[in-house]
Amino acid sequence: MNPQKKVDLKLIIIGALGVGKTSLLHRFVHKTFYEDYQTTLGASILSKIIILDDTTLKLQIWDTGGQERFRSMVSTFYKGSDGCILAFDVTDLETFEALETWRGDVLAKTIPMEQSYPMVVLGNKIDLADRQVPQEVAQDWCKEKDIPYFEVSAKNDINVVQAFEILASRALSRVSGTCQLPPRMGELRSIQKSIYWEGRGWHRIAHHLN
Repeated sequence: MNPQKKVDLKLIIIGALGVGKTSLLHRFVHKTFYEDYQTTLGASILSKIIILDDTTLKLQIWDTGGQERFRSMVSTFYKGSDGCILAFDVTDLETFEALETWRGDVLAKTIPMEQSYPMVVLGNKIDLADRQVPQEVAQDWCKEKDIPYFEVSAKNDINVVQAFEILASRALSRVSGTCQLPPRMGELRSIQKSIYWEGRGWHRIAHHLN
């Protein structure tokens, strides 16, 4: 692939109020974490440039508000997106149960509507002790939908970069018209390894460090 190739991708991160969407995004883009964030009203946008498969990707990532009263407005931001992160809080069962609705909203607004639209699911706040959503339950839901699943912590920087890069890789494959397969070992420029759940088991991948 031409190392000079540059691609712009629009990604969105959605989920219920308080699951840590803004924290996840700032962890990925700025490598920072703050205990307190103002509630996102509508959407805010951050950008990050990464290199995958010798392609320079400029990621425009839309952080959307999770309040019910903004649902119709937020859904307008889905148009033209190349991939989506569905986030929930492992300590809040209701945020997990809401994933079906959020997923349905995205697929309904994606034109053309297609099941191949790239998504990943993030179970955030695994650093907390009062867990309500068992890992196996989340894995089974994602397996049924054929969506990669990551257990993450924005606070402790666990699997956040890896999750965003898997989504970016799948989005790149989709816009390039190639098969959506997770990257093989070593295809991401990397010095560390990570694992994520997809299909029938855990997959080990390399991830890029900026």
